[in-house]
Amino acid sequence: MAYDCIIVGAGHNGLVCANYLARSGRKVLVLEAADRVGGAAITRDFAPGFRVSACAHLLHQMPQAMIKELDLARHGLSFAATALPTHALALDGRPLRLDARAIGLRSGADGAAYGPFTERLGKFAAALLPALQMVPPRLANGGWSDRLGLVKLGWQIRSLGRTDMRELLRILGMNAYDLLEEQFESDLVKGALGFDAVLGSGFGPRSPGSVLTLLYRLAAQSASGREPLSQPQGGMGAVTDALAAAARAAGVEIRTGAAVARIAVENDKTSGVVLADGAVIAAGTVISNADPRTTFLKLLGTEHLDTGFVRRIDHLRSRGLVAKLHLALDGPPEFTGLDRVGLGGRLLVAPSLDYLERAFNPTKYGEMSEAPALEITVPTVNDPSLAPAGQHVLSALVQYAPYKFAAGWDVGKPRLTDRAIEAIEAYAPGLRRKIIAVETLTPLDIEAEFGMTGGHWHHGELAFDQFFMVRPVPGAAQYRTPVAGLFLCGAGSHPGGGVMGAAGRNAARQILKQAA
Repeated sequence: MAYDCIIVGAGHNGLVCANYLARSGRKVLVLEAADRVGGAAITRDFAPGFRVSACAHLLHQMPQAMIKELDLARHGLSFAATALPTHALALDGRPLRLDARAIGLRSGADGAAYGPFTERLGKFAAALLPALQMVPPRLANGGWSDRLGLVKLGWQIRSLGRTDMRELLRILGMNAYDLLEEQFESDLVKGALGFDAVLGSGFGPRSPGSVLTLLYRLAAQSASGREPLSQPQGGMGAVTDALAAAARAAGVEIRTGAAVARIAVENDKTSGVVLADGAVIAAGTVISNADPRTTFLKLLGTEHLDTGFVRRIDHLRSRGLVAKLHLALDGPPEFTGLDRVGLGGRLLVAPSLDYLERAFNPTKYGEMSEAPALEITVPTVNDPSLAPAGQHVLSALVQYAPYKFAAGWDVGKPRLTDRAIEAIEAYAPGLRRKIIAVETLTPLDIEAEFGMTGGHWHHGELAFDQFFMVRPVPGAAQYRTPVAGLFLCGAGSHPGGGVMGAAGRNAARQILKQAA
């Protein structure tokens, strides 16, 4: 059978790309090495009877427009809970809900500042949102469409008005620590907001550019609805299962257990792929959902690339700093001062900006945080189907854990697990007594299970030199590559990671534009 397009990898971006290509009349084949679709957005067992969203565990960045366009509800996507609250946990037993009213009850000044601050950042994020949803324009040798894209982006920022535009330009390169110190007096408020600026990144709150990552997160959330923090029924695998069902309904063929060994090239143009079993599948367009290092250095091969480009890919910063902890519990965890509604939401262990910075510092030297920052969910509060009756799952992102741990993760993993549980138990006394089973995924484990080089969920650091028009590197922006017919659609391309789907949709638009 002849295919117009082959997509390597059935993660969410690959499936989104397949949907849009198929809806435009292309014959699409998706090849996935694993035995199921989803990439890092899957639901799986980690102990008998206990299921968990294995890597990503909350949906808060996928645009509502995309969910409606692909009719994901008809293809099985539903939600166990939406508009989840966020609580910053406190050692005094008084967790703080992140909203203006609750903050105001603790600090009148912070309560008064919180609304205007979040509203202004939201305004900035909305101005930047079109940049996330567009194919980045070229700076050099660009055509009229590139110039028009730059004009539109400039106008979007200029339309903020003189005062807000100046403020955006002032803070964009700042670090989150200084920005939050300007605005708030409560350590708990500053710590919680600072956590969102560094989560998933290789930054601490004092790192230049951490305001950019905060605005990136807010911009993506602004497209997902007014209250974007959601828990899919059945875990994050339900999102990618719905994307796969929608793709099949549009005519896409999806093969699992089909590992691609090599991207084939003839006469300096892609001609298809070679599978691990030696089978050759022809197609004029190949789209890689794999990370850039895997795509160019393993699947394509350096013989098809110039030395300068290979050097840029080789130096792409893509080492993850986030681990994932899963606990099977014989009863609900009891967080001091938290009711059932709070327990079903998002819980943060980030009591201050200094706490976050101290957690970050050891990673510069290949060490883990002795007192890590955490994002915690107890998904079984909203979705009891994930565990046996009366029992629960706790899922936590553990920041920071370096990809290259100096002593080796064989030695370090038990210590990391103990430190994370200790940090949680400080807010949930008696937690250890309820633990039935534990799973810890270091960045090295995430790399091995999900095929992400470095275990980084963005496939490359979100930083000014790896962002927008230069993401992942010059010469491979705009989803195109130096080899004709080969495109990127994964988190390593613009706008980055998170279960958003924008990279997949933008890549499809670029491919269709090239073919027009």
